Amino acid sequence: MKNRKFPLDARFASSAVIAVGAALCGAEQRADAYIVWSGIININIPSTTDGVFLNVITGQVGASGPSTSGWDVNPYSGGGLQFFAASGGGYVSGLGTDSSLVDNLAFNTLIGAGQTFSTGDASIESSGSTRFHFSSSQNLVGFQFINEATGNTHYGWMRLQLWSGPGLQPRAIVEYAYETEAGVGINAGLIPAPGAIALLGVAGLCGTGRRRRS
Repeated sequence: MKNRKFPLDARFASSAVIAVGAALCGAEQRADAYIVWSGIININIPSTTDGVFLNVITGQVGASGPSTSGWDVNPYSGGGLQFFAASGGGYVSGLGTDSSLVDNLAFNTLIGAGQTFSTGDASIESSGSTRFHFSSSQNLVGFQFINEATGNTHYGWMRLQLWSGPGLQPRAIVEYAYETEAGVGINAGLIPAPGAIALLGVAGLCGTGRRRRS
C-alpha cells in the first residue's frame, strides 16, 4: 500500500520543525552527544500481524524482523494497535490506567531511566489521560533501545498518526528522534535547538543538506 502523507499538527510543527531548522541551517556538527531527528517520514504501519519494523539509527524499514537488521521498534496489528519490543527495548507504560499498556505521552514528558517500559508485546491505552487519539497525529510513544554497536541503552520517541480506529488505515510513524548519548533521557516531541544538529533526512529543511523478533 502506498503511504499517505498527513498534515503536521501545528503544535508539533512549531516545536520540532522550526527549532530543528534554526539549529541546522548553517550550524556545524559536533562530535559530542546530540539528538537525531528523522524528519517527516510518514512510514505506513500495515494492519497486519507483522506491521512495520524500524531501525531508528540507520532508518532501515522492513516488513519482518529478519529482513530489518538491528530493528528497534515494531508497531503492528490488524485488530488494534500493539507494539513488540526488541531485546533490551521497550515502550513507556505505567503512567495511565494499566502498567502494562503503552502510553500516549504528553508533549515534553521526559523519557529515561526513571520510566517504566513495557517489554515483549504490549497494547495501547484506550482510556484515561494517556489514551491514544484517533483521527489525530497527537500520539507520542516513548521507547528505549539497545545500540547494537555499543550494547548501550538509548531513549527516543516517535509520533504516530492514527485514523478513526486503532487498526484502521491509513496510520503511520510520522517522525521520531533519539538521544545519541547512552543513558541520557529525551523529552517527548521536543527537539531543543542547541542539540538539534543531526537529522536522518535533512535535505528538505535547508535545501541541502537492535534486536530480532522471532
